[in-house]
Amino acid sequence: MRTRRGALRAPARVVDSIRPDTVFVPFHWVGANRLTNDALDPASRMPEFKVCAAAVSA
Repeated sequence: MRTRRGALRAPARVVDSIRPDTVFVPFHWVGANRLTNDALDPASRMPEFKVCAAAVSA
């Protein structure tokens, strides 16, 4: 998987239970958090949901 912030190599599984345009990576997977936006909510200073464009290839 590649985003504009970096790349991650991980095993993949394709399932029908999530949308076809969605990629899910557990946040405990080494390096997963580096691939997403590090923005914070301006009021609460909590991290925003981890959403970003990604390319996935075999």
